[in-house]
Amino acid sequence: PYLEVDGERVYPDESGKFTIPSDTSKLTVPSFVFNYSLSDPLVSYMLEGFDTTNTTVLRSNLDPVDYTNLRGGNYSFVLQLKDAMGRGNKQIMVRIVKEKAIYEQIWFMVALVILSLLLVGLGVSLFFRGKLRRIQKKQEADREQFEQTAEALASAIDAKDRYTNGHSRRVAEYSLDIAKEAGLSAEECDQVYFAALLHDVGKIGVPIEILAKKGRLTDEEFEQIKMHPVTGGQILSSIRNSPWLSIGARYHHERYNGKGYPEGLSGNDIPKHARIIAVADAYDAMTSNRSYRNAIPQHIVREEIVKGIGTQFDPEYAKVMLKLIDRDTDYNMQEKENGVDIPSDILRCKSIYNDCSDGILIDKKATRLSFCSQPDDGVPDDQSLPSLILFDSLDGKVHEGEENNRNILYYEYAQIRMDGQIKEGSVRKTQVTTGERSASFEASNERDTMDGQRYEIYAVRYKDHAMVKIMDEERTISVILALPDTSRFLYISIGGENCRIHNIFITKDVAEIGTEGIPRIAEEISFIKDKPQGDIPNVQIDNWCSEFSRTVPLDQGLTLTFHSQSLPTARLVWNCPYICLFSSEDGQTKGKGFCRYMLFRIDGENWESDEHAENQMTVEKGSDFAGWKEWIELNKQGIYCTVKISREGKRIVMETENLNLAVRSVTTVLDDVDDFYIALTGDQCAITDIHISREG
Repeated sequence: PYLEVDGERVYPDESGKFTIPSDTSKLTVPSFVFNYSLSDPLVSYMLEGFDTTNTTVLRSNLDPVDYTNLRGGNYSFVLQLKDAMGRGNKQIMVRIVKEKAIYEQIWFMVALVILSLLLVGLGVSLFFRGKLRRIQKKQEADREQFEQTAEALASAIDAKDRYTNGHSRRVAEYSLDIAKEAGLSAEECDQVYFAALLHDVGKIGVPIEILAKKGRLTDEEFEQIKMHPVTGGQILSSIRNSPWLSIGARYHHERYNGKGYPEGLSGNDIPKHARIIAVADAYDAMTSNRSYRNAIPQHIVREEIVKGIGTQFDPEYAKVMLKLIDRDTDYNMQEKENGVDIPSDILRCKSIYNDCSDGILIDKKATRLSFCSQPDDGVPDDQSLPSLILFDSLDGKVHEGEENNRNILYYEYAQIRMDGQIKEGSVRKTQVTTGERSASFEASNERDTMDGQRYEIYAVRYKDHAMVKIMDEERTISVILALPDTSRFLYISIGGENCRIHNIFITKDVAEIGTEGIPRIAEEISFIKDKPQGDIPNVQIDNWCSEFSRTVPLDQGLTLTFHSQSLPTARLVWNCPYICLFSSEDGQTKGKGFCRYMLFRIDGENWESDEHAENQMTVEKGSDFAGWKEWIELNKQGIYCTVKISREGKRIVMETENLNLAVRSVTTVLDDVDDFYIALTGDQCAITDIHISREG
């Protein structure tokens, strides 16, 4: 009728099943047999799932039965009454379920395996092959636990060489982005991510001195490097439930033209996952520091990917990578030690370029900095002072001398000392004003007890003007700078002379400033003012799709004619006009329900196919096409463009020819939408004299 669990009675549920808690130490089964004969029959009992044999006693000797050390699971207690011949006469069976303890759960076992992986370190290869196989069986492809395991292993791989630290995770993230943009299913995207995370597992077998070698590898050393895809494929092939892991490791160095290794596969014979990883792997390798070189600037990396389309890389996935690069206007897709927006905790500045923080991006959302400064020992206060360096560069870091750093496009605007003195660089004009101590500085200063002189900085930018406010215990210095252009980025780095800078904190406002946020001290830089204006207003686009022209309904075919001129800062092929084909509820580019179907670029590079539309792009170079370098220069001088747009229902065709380059796109919209619009946009270009003529 009941069980005793650690001395407490437990009763069955409606089905007769007993459930006992996971922390039960002793289970007691108090069995009873009532009979009305003078004989003393035999009674047999057994706890199935625990006992291996029956126990048989006389009824008069039947006592409560104790069980200890029961594991979580299902049991059956069977009690039989024997007849005079010793055979079973009557039987009763009771179901007993002991809840599983935490340490009996699968996820707990997986967690122990992950901890073991971390401790094994460089010997993880052999451990991984055996242990990860058991993990696969126990966790039944549980994504969360598998991700932790894969990340731990990737970290162990990257730890072999400080120059590849974080490489596996970045390649996995880039590969996932490519897979998503290419329209792969959620399952395939997961597979690509994990395959990329473990693509370099074979490097466990490569000696560290080869991985970290500075300079060119010998033929013998390169042969050892070339074995890591084979080794990685062998290690991961033991995970039979996830064959895509070994495919990513084995084939990510194959080339689309068949000149890769280890097997020389070509085209679509290379597995899809490996073709994606190959692009992401090459991008991260070029944008990361190596023992033998610094990171390559992103615009050069982009050109290398363009050169590798159809030879090194699958054209489809290489074009998707180019799309991701073009979207990355803040250059976040790169190796970062401390992060561009997070400076070092302590700066020891002997001279202005000696020890500077990483650059902090300044834009329309104001950035607020605070830090403390102390003079070096024995240095007079008047010879010790922090400074701010205002600059732009591809890597977001300060470099001494623009002439020596052209490859990263280093461009220094000015240096501002904390006493308000300015060393001008490439600025049109500066204005410095000094006022009383800020009330906000007083309030924050009362809360803090920091050693040294404390400063607060307020920095913001709006188009071609920037404002920096310096606040200390005595005054507020306001500096306004008229920048030389509207397209370069503006970074601020903290540095100084003969001082130690510490307790650095950074916050960023949520709201953007408007046109009145910075008093104007110089004429606005405009390449559309006083230029001919056509049917709609001119538009200047300082950065990628930062501005759009007035929208035009596409209810029938039309022809656009306009003048385009790349800005002086333009240096790349895609710094040219685009035509955005879209829909939205109010017909505006920033309207509710905005959906872009096509971004037609006059340079012919486009890839805008997704679940909303199918796009086909063809580009033909005429016999007189002078090359992309000449094409860029002529666009800087200015050209007139004509774009013909025709529409048949949801099929839109755009065509243009400029500078012996013919571009044609066919867009088929898949959404249930009837109203379409176009707008002119681009990257670092001015579009003027826009005329629209409609069919009929």
